[in-house]
Amino acid sequence: MRKFFVLTAMFFLFSPFTAAAGMSADEVVHRANLVSYYGGDDGKALAKMTITDAQGRKRIREFVILRRDEKDGGDQNFYIYFKRPSDVRKMVFMVHKHVKGDDDRWLYLAKLDLVKRIAASDKRTSFVGSNFFYEDVSGRGEGEDTHKIAKEDDKYYVIDNIPKDPAAVEFVSYRVWIRKKDFMPKKAEYTDKQGRIYRVVEALEIKDIQGIPTVTRSRVKDLNSGGQTVSEFKDIRYNIGLKNSIFTERYLRRPPREARR
Repeated sequence: MRKFFVLTAMFFLFSPFTAAAGMSADEVVHRANLVSYYGGDDGKALAKMTITDAQGRKRIREFVILRRDEKDGGDQNFYIYFKRPSDVRKMVFMVHKHVKGDDDRWLYLAKLDLVKRIAASDKRTSFVGSNFFYEDVSGRGEGEDTHKIAKEDDKYYVIDNIPKDPAAVEFVSYRVWIRKKDFMPKKAEYTDKQGRIYRVVEALEIKDIQGIPTVTRSRVKDLNSGGQTVSEFKDIRYNIGLKNSIFTERYLRRPPREARR
């Protein structure tokens, strides 16, 4: 099933579209998926995550993200190499994203020299102690939810999404604001079983890079804990000719130069 990136937008991967009148919710979601994940044939960025807890204490994570597409709307590979701080330095998270079936995920813990497979059931687990989840890296499948246009105006499609397998997730539904001009997700709000919004994800800053509108700053808030994570991206480049061999298990322990530089 195809993957829909509901704005957690960690990974800067967008491409422009033109809005069409009378679109169904499924069509809007499909275009948002392409916009969110398939900018260029590949891409690279330096990311900085600032994790803040309810007491205002901060932790920093800095890492390089590499991404390569098999084709637009098709399978993809992600490689994330952590550079700072020392407790996560040289750690690697790799995803083989499949449009049919579950994604494959690996985590290399450099301090232990240990490679772990991340089970599909762990996709809603915190990503390296942040307010992002593992699933946020590769996104939800379009077919995992039912989609309905709740409302629309001149600027946004507002889409309500309800999981087909409620037992697999902690939310009851989520609402996404998608910009009409380019199908870029702008904000997502997740609702719990008590009907309360408990998680909010927003694109805080969007820039044009190589002709591609790109999220350069985003934030996820956990309204229950009071914590939040802000992600900032720089040195973003598209179409750099990444080789598929980079995204293999042999490079978990031996990161390629594209990740180290």
